[in-house]
Amino acid sequence: MEVPELPNFIYYAIPFFILTIIIEIIADTREKANAYDAKDAFTSIAMGLGNVLLGVFSKVMVIGAFFFVYENFRLITLPFAWWTWLLILVIEDFIYYCFHRTSHESRFFWASHVTHHSSQKYNLSTALRQTWPGTFISFVFWLPLPLLGFHPVMIVAQMSISLIYQYWIHTEFIDKMPRWFEAVFNTPSHHRVHHATNPQYLDRNHAGIFIIWDRWLGTFIQEKEKPIYGLVKNISSFNPLYVAFHEWISMFKDVFTSKTSVINRMKYFVKPPGWKHDGSGTISDDIRDEWKRNSNE
Repeated sequence: MEVPELPNFIYYAIPFFILTIIIEIIADTREKANAYDAKDAFTSIAMGLGNVLLGVFSKVMVIGAFFFVYENFRLITLPFAWWTWLLILVIEDFIYYCFHRTSHESRFFWASHVTHHSSQKYNLSTALRQTWPGTFISFVFWLPLPLLGFHPVMIVAQMSISLIYQYWIHTEFIDKMPRWFEAVFNTPSHHRVHHATNPQYLDRNHAGIFIIWDRWLGTFIQEKEKPIYGLVKNISSFNPLYVAFHEWISMFKDVFTSKTSVINRMKYFVKPPGWKHDGSGTISDDIRDEWKRNSNE
């Protein structure tokens, strides 16, 4: 099978990212929308640059793992054809949904993903606020693709396309797309919900490209009231190192210092963010349960 040489789409998209952020900053200044904070934006950009630099190293491992599974364990061999590109678009996006949802439901993966949610602003620069350590662990969710027969080059290309698509939905300057588009695709409105800490919005709308997964699996909610962005318990630092690793430090502290059984200590890796061995429950669950009680009164 002839393997096409595909460009690194992320690198080619960087000039577009820079241009559109500048345009949005100008619009924000003119309309006094207060969507940007200089320190916050610089932190997001620094996190994005760090992610790209670390990606140079992590991609060697990731592509190596994909090739290892593809060369030794693939069930069939899929060609580079138009229908396989459509097929991987759908399957890869469902895998992203599973990964993204897990990143909110398991503290081990949340420790990386929390970086992306740590900004209390919502703008195009927020899309660049990406994890550093997560680049070395998240790829395990995509290992079924080479097993199914998708070539690693195709997998990496589709992962990049998904990431680029999700860039434009990080904005408050687009209200709603046409109804048919909102029904099928992830949009700024849907993703604003995902970044919000409003009780009814917590852990909703995990979609990458297609919002249909959230609609089918019960994690979808429409944007109604204005979102409040950030974390349930916000951090007060713009230091990229702190933003990247604060939750990892906190998680391992709970694992090694909690006065409980070894089994309970290990649960700090797999239980949702905020879980405590004393039965206090997750922060998200406490807030959401209170909202449900109030809404039913």
